[in-house]
Amino acid sequence: MQVSQEATGAFRRRRLLIAIVVATLVLILTLALRFVVEKKHIEQQSQTFAKVAIQRFDRLFSPLDVAANNTLGLVGLPCEQVRFPLVEKLASLQTVRSIILVQHDNMYCSSIFGSTNISFSTTYPELAVNNQRMVLSTDEDLLKGSPVLLLWTPVEANNRAGILQVINIEMMSNYLLEPALPWVERAVFNVGTHSLEYGNPMIETALAAEDEVSYQNTSLRYPFSVTLFGPAPTRLALSTLPGQLPLALLLSLLSGYIVWLATANRMSLAWQISYGINAREFMVYCQPLINARSGECEGIELLLRWQSARQGWVSPDLFIPLAERNNLIAPLTRYVLKELVRQLPTLPQKADFHIAINVASSHFHHRQIMMDLKQYWWSANPVPQLIVELTERDALPEVDRRVVAQLRQAGVRLAIDDFGTGHSSLSYLKTLSPDVLKIDKLFTAAIGTDAINATVTDMVISLAQRLNMSLVAEGVETEEQAAYLREKGVDVLQGYLFARPMPLEAFPQWLVDHQPHGGG
Repeated sequence: MQVSQEATGAFRRRRLLIAIVVATLVLILTLALRFVVEKKHIEQQSQTFAKVAIQRFDRLFSPLDVAANNTLGLVGLPCEQVRFPLVEKLASLQTVRSIILVQHDNMYCSSIFGSTNISFSTTYPELAVNNQRMVLSTDEDLLKGSPVLLLWTPVEANNRAGILQVINIEMMSNYLLEPALPWVERAVFNVGTHSLEYGNPMIETALAAEDEVSYQNTSLRYPFSVTLFGPAPTRLALSTLPGQLPLALLLSLLSGYIVWLATANRMSLAWQISYGINAREFMVYCQPLINARSGECEGIELLLRWQSARQGWVSPDLFIPLAERNNLIAPLTRYVLKELVRQLPTLPQKADFHIAINVASSHFHHRQIMMDLKQYWWSANPVPQLIVELTERDALPEVDRRVVAQLRQAGVRLAIDDFGTGHSSLSYLKTLSPDVLKIDKLFTAAIGTDAINATVTDMVISLAQRLNMSLVAEGVETEEQAAYLREKGVDVLQGYLFARPMPLEAFPQWLVDHQPHGGG
């Protein structure tokens, strides 16, 4: 019983370990998934911010572009004639500071100053010579030192005539490039090699700090781009994990609990026994029963061995008690009966050859043993004598004792196994009237070494002889033990001295090779 409890405890520890491992994996995977999702979300937010900023700038520049094209007809007209229309146009364009007309490489008319005479190519070579349409510059007329954006709309291909709009880019950038914390800390408007950062009135190249990453998006309609600077998505995603921890812990605990419940059967030895029966992992062994006088083999006791694909060899001391507690002992007995019947033709076909099988008391309930013997044993028309060995772990109720009488009437002999180690009483022996009494190997081993147990052995032998029961001594390992038992009148000996348990299919060859161990 202690062994089975230790095995049960081992299975529980294994279940607990698996549940903890699964819960830990779920926790790690949940946090990892949340990290990946959050990182991707941060990247998408930054890219979306840049995309939206580009679209907004495009929408602001588009009417300026249309207004410039509509005003191209004024180029070449005298400044006195066109200045008022320019002022009207300027009033409708809120982001434009001034409009300048250029003719023959001469900026000759300004909406603010009126007639002027300034070289266009000398003042703005990027527009006149380098064929650019936009330039970030510094206002030298109205708000000196403030950033402006020059939007050039040429009339001629040589860029010596057209309309130049001076745009208040600082106001536009402060409106359109406001950072979206935490993923965007800095936003920059770029034209060529010049940049204007949100909140910074200086036109200068913007560089990323040591712990920042950048995203850049370019307009497809106008020659500008937007650059965003912010913390690395990995760092931001990691900073969000503590907030995800409660949900991840809840999921992991729930997963661990589900695994604990799901493995309640599969991670139990009882489930393993059921699986082993269906998978034919159990093997029927046998151990010869030797006549104490002649030394001849007069029968075998069937034993069950288990080679589990998952646990390896499992001791009968472990799985038999568990099978009894989980109502699996009857299926195991049926398994033994089926294998016995399958191997029956290879066994001695003699009426005085005994085949003993172990049957638990629970198998007697509702005449199950009778029905199983009828289905498997008697249907095979066997010649050998069947002995049912009843273990002493539990006493038989009155109703099941009637089954014993029915078995005896059907020609089946009854043996009490492991006598003296379980539920033994004189009334029990009197009620069942067994045919055979088996001396447990514990008492056999005490012969010559343990005076108290040896005395009990003598008492068991004397009791059986007075009740006219045959005696079988288990666990005989030495000639001294065999001689002592033989002298005391024990009928049958069983133990390693004669043969170790062997597969049932190996018994016929053993029987051929067997040499009797002399009798008295």
